[in-house]
Amino acid sequence: MQNVVTYLLIFFTTLIVQGQTDVAVNQAVSPTKYQQGMRKAFQLWQENNSWEAANVFERIAVAEPDNWLPPYYVAQINVINSFTEKDGTKLKAQLDKAQNFINDATAISKDNPDLLVLQAQLYTAWIVFDGQKYGMKYSAKASELYGKALALAPDNPRIILAKAEWDMGGARYFGQSLEPYCKDIQRAIDLFATFKPAGEFYPSYGAERAKQVKAESCN
Repeated sequence: MQNVVTYLLIFFTTLIVQGQTDVAVNQAVSPTKYQQGMRKAFQLWQENNSWEAANVFERIAVAEPDNWLPPYYVAQINVINSFTEKDGTKLKAQLDKAQNFINDATAISKDNPDLLVLQAQLYTAWIVFDGQKYGMKYSAKASELYGKALALAPDNPRIILAKAEWDMGGARYFGQSLEPYCKDIQRAIDLFATFKPAGEFYPSYGAERAKQVKAESCN
């Protein structure tokens, strides 16, 4: 199970940063302090300084208490880095911090599909760390969150992709066909062609990953 769920998330760092950096290009000539800070954080992340980026996002979260994006990215970095953390104490500290920032972001933006997916990914990090201990505890919760996120945003290609990859991971684990989920991957690809994020710094990654999944699993 650990190899299956790891497969679902190994691509996140490069695609997330690449997607957000692309969106940040060619924006206002005179950026606000918020824009400057967010662009700095994404640049650090792109340079593989994820913890420094998280610190910048955290400072922005303090300065922007009504904005869910900075705490979202603090949590996301902690979750992503947890997938390669082998020390249980460090892992717990990272995921506890991620949970706190997910809670903060959710208080600002309720029923947010991106936050629901991130919560599911946090549960997955626990499963990756110890599948025997946390698999039964968190797998059903993660599945429920992906379903709820898709119900809230049925035409969001990133959410469609996230749920389809989760379902594919389960199918691989149980030796089932991936074909039923390939139509969802294709639908995500089609929707990415016209997808526009709600604003600068909003999650925008996923298009290249969807094409990769199709090439690897659906041809």
